[in-house]
Amino acid sequence: MSATASSAVAAPDIASQQLELPIEGMTCGACATRLEKALKRAPGITDAAVNFALERAAVSFDPDQTDVGKIAEVIRNAGFGVGQESYSFPIEGMTCSACAARIEKALKRVPGVIEANVNVALERADVTVLSGTASLEALAEAVEKAGYVARISSAAEEQAQAEEEHRAQEQAKLRRDLYLLIASAVLSLPLVAQMITHFQALTGLSGPMLHLSPWLELALATPVQFIIGARFYTGAWKALKNRSGNMDVLVVMGTTAAYGYSLYLILDAYLRTGTVETATGHLYFEASAVIITLVLLGKYMEAKAKRGTTAAIRQLMDLRPQTARVRRDDGTEVELPISEVHSGALVIVRPGERVPVDGEVVGGRSELDEALITGESLPVSKEPGDKVTGGAINGTGLLEIRATTVGEDSTLSKIIRLVESAQAGKAPVQRLVDKISEIFVPTVVGIAAITFAGWYFTNGNFEHALIAAVSVLVIACPCALGLATPTAIMTGTGAAARSG
Repeated sequence: MSATASSAVAAPDIASQQLELPIEGMTCGACATRLEKALKRAPGITDAAVNFALERAAVSFDPDQTDVGKIAEVIRNAGFGVGQESYSFPIEGMTCSACAARIEKALKRVPGVIEANVNVALERADVTVLSGTASLEALAEAVEKAGYVARISSAAEEQAQAEEEHRAQEQAKLRRDLYLLIASAVLSLPLVAQMITHFQALTGLSGPMLHLSPWLELALATPVQFIIGARFYTGAWKALKNRSGNMDVLVVMGTTAAYGYSLYLILDAYLRTGTVETATGHLYFEASAVIITLVLLGKYMEAKAKRGTTAAIRQLMDLRPQTARVRRDDGTEVELPISEVHSGALVIVRPGERVPVDGEVVGGRSELDEALITGESLPVSKEPGDKVTGGAINGTGLLEIRATTVGEDSTLSKIIRLVESAQAGKAPVQRLVDKISEIFVPTVVGIAAITFAGWYFTNGNFEHALIAAVSVLVIACPCALGLATPTAIMTGTGAAARSG
């Protein structure tokens, strides 16, 4: 896993910073390659790796030449989006505007921060960050290093609520994609049934025949092409606008050619004879509708795989308790947000609770279930002097633990970062695929054009030539290797995360 993680971004210079951020709007491996090239061309960026399956970009940059805002602008100019989050939390200890300016500078140095505004009158900081980059703990640590105190407990609750809303949005999008897939399949089914009976007649087999009116075929195929398939036209337009090609371009070219030629035959027959029945048997509406349906099916399965892997990482994150019971010097016990627990604090863990921090047992004996962290299936005995890892489940005894590492430095946080880094990495075969994808779409379009010309000039049959060219475009649509490699890495590391 570590070998994969190390390949995510080439080793940066000492003065450079690394940033990992989510990308919106990618539809295939060619999109990731295009964005990666755009990032590498940008001034100040020393290296970049974009993972399509994980929808994330790992960027190494020189903070003296560029910043997070400029990197986000490069991504937007390439035709993609990058999510943003806003945090607001109180700050204690400020006495004048110079204090606010010092805190702002400290916050802006945190990787992932786009903008930071500190109001000395309200004693409050408003920070905008790239989604999934700067955590509240990192912001609070920056404030504390500047000599002030950040109260982020309320902000942590807001962050948890925002994450829950994001999960709900993801679930709603997945549900919407399923509804579109079902609608596309229902509309395509009669067209496929007619095609099957048509082949049955060609092979001489007996059986019932299904004849659909060309107008009905048009009515069934049109919503699939332009309503359900609108996402492909949008993706193709964005790619072409940036002088590039992707899977959407191939889908749009192939399906539009089949749909457009069928529509032409209907209109031509109607204008010449006053009826469309003469066009029956030469229409290819089922081809365009089925192609879109199958691509939607593939994208839905891909989204399900991504969601399962993301859930594995979230399962690790959920191991971290949000609060800890701390015993003060006077012997009283208080419940504190985990962000306010510091190294050296005496933490009390009751039976059945999760250990909130990494530390050393100083009192009590018990057994800890560390399965989701270490993979160990049996509980491990702990007594004074033993090390414990945050996220483990306490058994029947009460433990007193002296905290050693908390927050982003804890073992569990490092494991989560390792899994995310491994998923962002690229296997050697994927780097080869990325190089191929740069010329993949133009090559496929060129082969389709040669195929069309070869068929047309050989026998003069436009219809056969068009179908052969469409077949070339459609076969290349899924970009199988470009999708399979990053998805395999993603699901493999997700399985490792679930197994501990």
